[in-house]
Amino acid sequence: MHRSPAADQPVIACTARHLPAIRAIYNHAILHSTSLYEYHERTDAVMQEWFEVRERDQTPILGIEWEPGVLAGFATWGPFRLRPAYKYTVEHSVYVDERFRGCGFGRRLLEAIIAEARSRDLHTLVAGIDASNAASIGLHRSLGFTSCGTVYEAGFKFGRWLDLEFWQLVLETPARPVDG
Repeated sequence: MHRSPAADQPVIACTARHLPAIRAIYNHAILHSTSLYEYHERTDAVMQEWFEVRERDQTPILGIEWEPGVLAGFATWGPFRLRPAYKYTVEHSVYVDERFRGCGFGRRLLEAIIAEARSRDLHTLVAGIDASNAASIGLHRSLGFTSCGTVYEAGFKFGRWLDLEFWQLVLETPARPVDG
């Protein structure tokens, strides 16, 4: 049986030492894809604040290294909406360095973020995916996510309107959700 390179690499908790690689992955996506509806590269200061907020909120940033010190990709989440009743729902993201796409890292990272959501008693994972991103849509579909809507012409980038699809995975957790 053929094993992908990702199968041999452990999923790790990213630390501050991974920030330059995370920034590079984000910035490549900003400049060359519609994975992020942003126009400008993220600065070191923006990424430091991004990291500090996740540390403060105990939000996971999971990664896989191709080899020690070389981050192949990462996954994290943020709040879906800021109102308290959304506390069991998060919007996640998975990014893989362009050099390591097609090796199974995205699947491993998405599986890991799903497992982490279960362990933290979350109920719903939401992905906002550009409608033209067939690889991400296929990955999410293969792991049980279902389409829950499209916002047509939600963004404008590279001289064209972009449609944003939402995909969700509803988990069996938490066993006893509470108000407030």
